Amino acid sequence: MDRLDELGVFVRIVEEGSLVRAAKRLRRSPPAVTRALAALEDRLGVRLVDRTTRRLAPTEAGRALYDKACTLVADYEAATVGAREAPVRGLLRITAPVQFGRRHVAPVVSRFLDAHDGVEVELLLNDRNIDLIEEGIDVALRIGQLADSTLTVRPVGHVRRLWVASPAYLKRRGTPRTPAELAGHEALFGTSRSTIDWAFAGARRGAPAHMTGRLRVDDVETRLRAARDGRGIAQLLSYQVAEDLAAGRLVRLLQAWERPPLPVHLVTKGRAHRAPKIEAFLEFAAKRLLAFPVLRES
Repeated sequence: MDRLDELGVFVRIVEEGSLVRAAKRLRRSPPAVTRALAALEDRLGVRLVDRTTRRLAPTEAGRALYDKACTLVADYEAATVGAREAPVRGLLRITAPVQFGRRHVAPVVSRFLDAHDGVEVELLLNDRNIDLIEEGIDVALRIGQLADSTLTVRPVGHVRRLWVASPAYLKRRGTPRTPAELAGHEALFGTSRSTIDWAFAGARRGAPAHMTGRLRVDDVETRLRAARDGRGIAQLLSYQVAEDLAAGRLVRLLQAWERPPLPVHLVTKGRAHRAPKIEAFLEFAAKRLLAFPVLRES
């Protein structure tokens, strides 16, 4: 097997996380793909993937080779395509936070499918940051600072952490004007703790050392519903509460003490974004996300 082709097989194995799925995408037999991986590992003298009962995951050496192989394969494809426009086709695996994905990414994906008949999409909605290589993800929408410097990043806006409560709750318990006035209020937060310390911007501190709450919820949508129902004060992201604020179901609190906004990015692994399907989706999605008011509000 040609060594560049061998690298192309390895890239597909990592992206699919499965020898069988890689073989299907490459239109080759699973034994042929298995032999290609074994030959590459034998020639390099290092194990490139760990095989588990659920999927294949690259080893540390495999991750390093994958990033370089993506560049080589993409450069080769660009050189051989020449002036001909590369077709946009194949499977795209995309991930995003659950609520943002439901409200904003899913409609973009639907319109992208309308525009490109040769594309299939798997949309994984999850509030944890999925490892792009290990899970075979092509594009991820990430909210917050990025720790992985190897990712290719496309900024699309920002969101803020907001404190909110219902008008009924504030009428009953009073409206806090400063962090110190939060003392005695009910807080809505996750199930991993029984008290909370909220951070405030700049030198404007003076919040109570701890806030407590009688209701702890690990699901954002349920916590949002509890805030609407007057169960307490919640800290949620601006896109999560935008509709409720506009409709008057929730009130924004302590705006002067809000921390700096959190960046929102589309990210890809290494230089794999040069694949036509990924490049096309990045351009398509970024243009639409940049126009979303929920990613531009202060």
